[in-house]
Amino acid sequence: MSFSIARLPRIEFGAGAINKLPGLVRQFGQTALVVTGGRSFTDSPAWESLQQSLQQQGIEIHQCAVAGEPSPELVDEKVRAFADKSIDVVIAIGGGSALDAGKAIAGLLRVGRSVMDYLEGVGPELDYQGPAVPLIAVPTTAGTGSEATKNAVLSTHGQAGFKKSFRDDKLVAEYAVLDPDLLASCPPALIAANGMDALTQLMESYVSIKANPFTDALALDGLRAVRDSLLHWYETPNDSAEYRAKMHYAAMLSGITLAQCGLGSVHGLASPLGAFYPIPHGVVCGTLVAEATAANIRIMNEREPDNPGLKRYAKVAAVLSGHHFSSYDEAGTALVALLHAWTGRMKLPRLGEYGVKLDELDHVVAHSRGSSMKTNPIVMTNDEIKSVLLARL
Repeated sequence: MSFSIARLPRIEFGAGAINKLPGLVRQFGQTALVVTGGRSFTDSPAWESLQQSLQQQGIEIHQCAVAGEPSPELVDEKVRAFADKSIDVVIAIGGGSALDAGKAIAGLLRVGRSVMDYLEGVGPELDYQGPAVPLIAVPTTAGTGSEATKNAVLSTHGQAGFKKSFRDDKLVAEYAVLDPDLLASCPPALIAANGMDALTQLMESYVSIKANPFTDALALDGLRAVRDSLLHWYETPNDSAEYRAKMHYAAMLSGITLAQCGLGSVHGLASPLGAFYPIPHGVVCGTLVAEATAANIRIMNEREPDNPGLKRYAKVAAVLSGHHFSSYDEAGTALVALLHAWTGRMKLPRLGEYGVKLDELDHVVAHSRGSSMKTNPIVMTNDEIKSVLLARL
């Protein structure tokens, strides 16, 4: 029962929560930089309404868009563009990419250095001293949980690329504003990918070697919410306010749990796959989670039959299926079958559809042993990691 919980944002959750933004912004000043995604939010009526509400409060607005996953170069460019604007608060609105970009920009506006100076595994990895501009995170998808983490994930693409984090407690948002109504326009493919990302994060944090009673409670509640909502929302996206809200809640919990106790093999592989190929992060999670879970369970049974991860996977199986199982073997088999069924039902694409080739798998495996792989419930060999990729090629 000994554990530590890192800093979390203050959370405003519920339909219409975006209407609280002007009042929250005024706590920090009168000049705001709004970081959005490509066009989905700025093309919506919610953007016009938010601008009017902020202006009525006397708040000066600057805005920049982040289309696709943010790169270090993009972050540095945006920081240079707005460093002299006396920004009091950054509002990041969008999917995980917009939130990560907003987090990094907020962390650098008052610092005067490149994000490359702080990126883990790249460059000098200087200690971040701040100060960061206060951040308000407003997710418009249910998946990454970035609103609750200290990580700003940045990427450069190609075979020499990388996907690394700028991370520090000072980057945690002051507020996370979660309004399920903002998810109403999510298409089914995005619901599937992001939903499977949230599911994977909840599962991996629950079976993580750093899991604790606090994160266990949140992860299990999040898994129940996924069980009760993801497939329903995917199949009835236009009439699913209740399911949107539950998945928004589950995604937020997944961000909290991953920030506290880490992830596992799926996210270990997601880093190089997302850097080397144009694969959305949620798609990687959705397409690999069943095979990675099967591999973990098989390897524990073979090498560490007393590994507590087997009991934890059995609990996940019971929660997601709603059934009691007579043995860990029965539970593990049922869990893998359920994950495969969900992957097929929501049409998650295979890796080969994004250009991943057989003779490139060793390169992916060689770059998969980042921080996420270190909290996997069992250490996997290179061949075992490669088998997961082969199964979804």
